[in-house]
Amino acid sequence: MISRLLKTQILESPKSVLLLGPRQVGKSTLIQDLKPDLLINLSDDKTFLDFKSNPKELHERLEGQSFKTIFIDEIQRHPPLLGTIQAILDAEPPKKRTKFYLSGSSARKLRRGQANLLPGRVFSYELGPLCAAELGYKLDVLRALRFGCLPEAYLETEKVAEKLLTTYSGIYLKEEIQAEALTRNLDGFSRFLMVAAESSGEILDYSKIGKQARIERKNCSRFYEILEDTLIGQRLEVYEDTKADIRKRPKFYFFDPGVLNGLLENFSASGDRKGMLFENLVVSQVLASAKAHDQKVELSYFRTRGGYEVDLIISTQSQLYAVEIKSGRVTDNDVRKLEQFTQYKKEVSGLFIVSLDDVPRKIREVRILSLSLFLKAIGF
Repeated sequence: MISRLLKTQILESPKSVLLLGPRQVGKSTLIQDLKPDLLINLSDDKTFLDFKSNPKELHERLEGQSFKTIFIDEIQRHPPLLGTIQAILDAEPPKKRTKFYLSGSSARKLRRGQANLLPGRVFSYELGPLCAAELGYKLDVLRALRFGCLPEAYLETEKVAEKLLTTYSGIYLKEEIQAEALTRNLDGFSRFLMVAAESSGEILDYSKIGKQARIERKNCSRFYEILEDTLIGQRLEVYEDTKADIRKRPKFYFFDPGVLNGLLENFSASGDRKGMLFENLVVSQVLASAKAHDQKVELSYFRTRGGYEVDLIISTQSQLYAVEIKSGRVTDNDVRKLEQFTQYKKEVSGLFIVSLDDVPRKIREVRILSLSLFLKAIGF
């Protein structure tokens, strides 16, 4: 089993922990590896109904027993339970306070449930797919283009990986969308999900996507919000901190190219798909790596009304990187194009072209690196 970078931080956290992340990224495995004294799994229907019907259920289960660590899985299914947890924590002496490990896959459900997110009592973390650092910076890019980096899909045989990923959309629709009643129009959302997958990495055009999915434009916008709130994808806005005349239309990327391929039931990394898949992989790896290191990062892209574009702008607390993503051969024209960004923003920490070529190069101020070497170079 591959050790996750967040494991040590969560284990050593002086506070209880809320761990968020999409389904199948390994949240439950990570927490169970910490050997909690008590497990309460709210994805089990009987357990969920016990807590739903009895506000004192947690108190009664803990009555007369002493647990140092308690793991409550899928906490978003019953947000009021967070209030009970706060009462328990507040009633205990600080040095003898129970440590709760809480996991969830829907920030939306917690917010919409007006959940008490226990400010000052809980540290929040996010877990993404496996990242290059967790793989010793030896990410198998060609495999990741096809099957992504969900732990089981990345480590299993191709046949098992395909089966896991093709069933992902059904599990997501049933357990996130239908079970949590995030929309009444499940058929429309299902059609939208396929169209959104086909459009991953493209500039969002709600009218076009709505027409293709046979849903209203306003529903299209709302459905993208559901994808974000259930942690299935990330919207990238246009980088604005320049004097350039920019085009303010976002892009959207799914959190893992394997899930994207599973939705489309196409696991080929053929020439006509490789560029799209590699761009999705780079974006997802930057996000997964930042989460694994518990580092705040903002991702955007840059596009002027004149058509000049840079694929990815990475902003951390102290650094700004401009990144081009190339699945084909890198040319001097690509280098010059990226260098042009400094005409719009002079304070750039680094210019990078992320390539499928494993041989690192540098042309003037532009570093050309593989995905793993790039993530290592920026401290991810």
